[in-house]
Amino acid sequence: MSRQPTPALVPPSRRTVLGSTAGAALVGLVTAGSAHATGAPAAPTAPDTRHPSRPDEGAHPSDRHIAYREWSGRELRVGRFGEKRDYVDPHDASASVRSYEVATWVSPVVRPGFGLTELVSSWNADTPGRSWIEVGVRGRSGGTATKEYVLGRWCRYDPEQGGGIHRTSVNGQGDTVATVYTDTLATRSGHVLDEWQLVVRLMRPAGTHETPRLRAVGAMASALPDTERVPRSPQGRARGRVLDVPTFSQETHIGHFPEWDNGGEAWCSPTSTSMVLAYWGAGPRRDETAWVTQARPDEADPQVDFAARNVFDYTYDGAGNWPFNAAYAATRPRMRGFVTRLRSLTEAEDFIAAGIPLVTSVSFEKGELDGAGYGTNGHLMVVVGFTRDGDVVCNDPASHLIRDNREVRVVYDREQFENVWVPHSGGIVYVIHPERHRLPHAPRHERNW
Repeated sequence: MSRQPTPALVPPSRRTVLGSTAGAALVGLVTAGSAHATGAPAAPTAPDTRHPSRPDEGAHPSDRHIAYREWSGRELRVGRFGEKRDYVDPHDASASVRSYEVATWVSPVVRPGFGLTELVSSWNADTPGRSWIEVGVRGRSGGTATKEYVLGRWCRYDPEQGGGIHRTSVNGQGDTVATVYTDTLATRSGHVLDEWQLVVRLMRPAGTHETPRLRAVGAMASALPDTERVPRSPQGRARGRVLDVPTFSQETHIGHFPEWDNGGEAWCSPTSTSMVLAYWGAGPRRDETAWVTQARPDEADPQVDFAARNVFDYTYDGAGNWPFNAAYAATRPRMRGFVTRLRSLTEAEDFIAAGIPLVTSVSFEKGELDGAGYGTNGHLMVVVGFTRDGDVVCNDPASHLIRDNREVRVVYDREQFENVWVPHSGGIVYVIHPERHRLPHAPRHERNW
């Protein structure tokens, strides 16, 4: 399945053609050309034009160029709020022009050592009151500077909760060099970026002291081979280890809160994020989820509904925006979250050995992943461990399409899982962990975390 639509002057919505990257919908027993369970058309299979032509046979992990770079602490000092900006929230029908004071942080220029074709940013931030942030990226292609592309406009809460804006990605940014598909900068065919630079604007309402604060900002750049399969990776350091991650089924939320995409198949990402937060004891408190239980007194897992609302992208019209999920996780006390790509399950084992579960993005046709019982144009699930034989133990929120948390834990064949994850989403993971919990050692060459 191709993850990227054929480049066009005006990119189609990600719900239609890039759903596989954000886990937008499961397809229970559908055949090619059927609609998603959410009613959106199935993602078309289009030639992947992101990369130069390469053989379709399995590529070696060393062919997968991935580099992650992050800044935090004193590296994130910003200057004065010396600029002014007006903004109208496009998702508030009654909104008027609001004025903001703006401070800007610009990263050092990063030269990853390869021509990148995709970039996904992550951020951990506090946005008190009605403040918010805008994250963008610019770079150079063939020696020529690009424009700045917006990767997200974000705040912790939506306006009805006291937040500043409806958090949103930005459509219609494409030019001859690159475009943005919801949360992913993707270069056009024949173009790569040799360097990149993040630009973060902190927005506070004019005349107030409601000032955003950055705690961490980073980005994953990649250039991946155009391959349909990868070889089974060697077993790593997590043989026989399974983390005690609670199990939540997205199916138990079918029909919940239509304003945030109606639960069920559309909520695989916030359900997965909620499972990991619950593992760390960092989920929302009962008083925070009171609005959920007031609306749905029978709700057993209100933290999932809470997460769906607080990761929702009002332009994408879904809860599957990768950085928004990581940023939400990092709003929980003493938590950190970021998005990157891994090259293989061997790298994933390093995280499990370190006690860190991973949210992974996969897509597959029914029958390609034994034991799933469904097919999907895009889905998120949590890798929680590995058997002694190296197979993958997952908390799959699709729960075999059964509304039961007890159906969530499943073991998937290692080679099958690797091939519905690495070639399809490029090995995307959310890494969510307490700030003081150490990550495993990253690869020395092209560090991807």
